Amino acid sequence: MTRKTKVALFDLDHTLLPIDSDYSWGVFTQAIGWTDPVEFKRRNDEFYAHYKAGTLDVDAYVRFATDAIRLKGREASLAARERFMREVIAPVVRPQALELVRGHQRAGDRVAIVTATNEFVTEPIARVFGVEELIAVRLVLGPDGWITGEIDGEPSLRAGKVTRVGEWLAAQGLGWDEVETTFYSDSPNDLPLLERCDHPVATNADDTLRRLALQRGWRILDLFASHP
Repeated sequence: MTRKTKVALFDLDHTLLPIDSDYSWGVFTQAIGWTDPVEFKRRNDEFYAHYKAGTLDVDAYVRFATDAIRLKGREASLAARERFMREVIAPVVRPQALELVRGHQRAGDRVAIVTATNEFVTEPIARVFGVEELIAVRLVLGPDGWITGEIDGEPSLRAGKVTRVGEWLAAQGLGWDEVETTFYSDSPNDLPLLERCDHPVATNADDTLRRLALQRGWRILDLFASHP
């Protein structure tokens, strides 16, 4: 029997990070004066509530979430992202999360982060975790080479994560039946991929996913003492 390739997949927000990087980027842009403090917070909170409820209109959200960087342009946006990484992300990267990823890497597993947050926000975060394979919401670039606010292809959200992981595997000449997959996630939004993988791990799970994991006998992992 041919030995299957081991693959470790990680959700990002509230799984490897104890915060939501997408929501936190929005709060950051508000703090640096890029967005209206009242209206932006109202809409950001509204979209986040829809995400947690599984009712997010991802196209509308991505247009909203990328509007400031679209208007500010490449140079200012990349500089702001570097500051965001220093001030917001670096302080919350926990050694136990880094070690979880590195353990799979040391074992020779193929490792990827699979997130519903867009690639602009998550590319430098994946680098912090030493992960080269990032499956995130891809963004359309306009004729000027900068973000338009539209999504490129299938968004990596809910069932879209299964599709995008399948595409990623196929690009490496692999099918689902040729891999042994482990997926770490905190959210019931990720049920399609958790159910598709061989080893689902409810990680820092919310109450809904924790109950489901207990019912189904899935592994439960709490990386952080507490998480928002």
